[in-house]
Amino acid sequence: MTQHTDSAAPGTAREVFGAFLKLGLTSFGGPIAHLGYFRDELVTRRKWLNDSAYADLVALCQFLPGPASSQVGFALGMMRAGWAGALAAFIAFTLPSALILLGFAMAAASIAGPVGSGALNGLKIVAVAIIAQAVWGMARNLCPDKERAAIAVVAVAMLAFLPGAFGMVGAILLGAALGLALGRGTGAPVGGHITMPVTRSIAVTALLVFAALLVLLPLLAGIGQSFALFDSFYRAGALVFGGGHVVLPLLQAEVVQPGWVTPDDFLAGYGAAQVVPGPLFTFAAYLGAVLGPEPNGVAGAALALLAIFLPGFLLLIGVLPFWDRFRAMPMAQSLMQGANAAVVGILGAALYSPVFTSAVDDMPDFTLALACFVLLMAWKMPPWGVVIIAALGGVALRLLG
Repeated sequence: MTQHTDSAAPGTAREVFGAFLKLGLTSFGGPIAHLGYFRDELVTRRKWLNDSAYADLVALCQFLPGPASSQVGFALGMMRAGWAGALAAFIAFTLPSALILLGFAMAAASIAGPVGSGALNGLKIVAVAIIAQAVWGMARNLCPDKERAAIAVVAVAMLAFLPGAFGMVGAILLGAALGLALGRGTGAPVGGHITMPVTRSIAVTALLVFAALLVLLPLLAGIGQSFALFDSFYRAGALVFGGGHVVLPLLQAEVVQPGWVTPDDFLAGYGAAQVVPGPLFTFAAYLGAVLGPEPNGVAGAALALLAIFLPGFLLLIGVLPFWDRFRAMPMAQSLMQGANAAVVGILGAALYSPVFTSAVDDMPDFTLALACFVLLMAWKMPPWGVVIIAALGGVALRLLG
């Protein structure tokens, strides 16, 4: 599974860990914003792959259940440094927020007052700038003509009337069909991917393990609480499409309705999860720690984290060999050109709702968002620096009333 590449030479797991640890410490704003951070750091700055290959991964992970941004990060780590790189990317991107939420659960502390709420508001506002930067950059590369620009607009229109995960999948399918009708695929070698050590046998094994766990875990849940815990979080990770906030109702049904976690504790953890960087799926670490029945604490957090991320990664591994071979065909390239244009539209729709509508309430908020965008685009300031400025700006706005 070797692809031609126009990106940098293969790296090391240590390099991948460093890059994703930086992202894990600074990627605020939810899964859509994470994709913007990934693109800025790994496509624009480090040049590990190009925009086309990156958009292919985003489109693939939008089709699969699980945490889309973590799946994209897992695949990027694998492209860069093989299986060790994939594991390094997952650990580095997930660990910071997981540890913060575990600490929050153990200390039962909460963020309050104008400083805490102002910083949180600033972190929501900076996501507007990050996503706007991603939409602008990807649109220039993936919508270079009027036809593909129109596909992006059609995707936005579709999400306006059919929001949510079904709308996203439908927009990508429609974009792919329109791309096929345009017939712009050439069959030329696809750049951007480096060697990925996923054979057909590994892929089929991963799919079989995914299905076996989905069927067998409910049968094992009666043996003990550890199996019941793993079953609940595995099912939530396996059945949610769209990632991020979509998993919350499933988790609530799995842990609140049985009485494992109180409604107040659940909502407190949800509020804390909005403050931390990294994937929202690390909310599972908090829930695993505050469970009433054992295992809880550190053991419960580790078990919940493993269970909720595992199904998405098994599915990703299961489809990668077939996806890579498929995308090198002329017809597949036409499909992907349309799907990539639709991804730009999906990001554009997310920029408005829920990101802009939930973050910008008035003209001072809009001013801070615009300042962050200018710092990213014109001043070329690194995202982590803009995040700090946005948090401080949010505190200042709150203190000024």
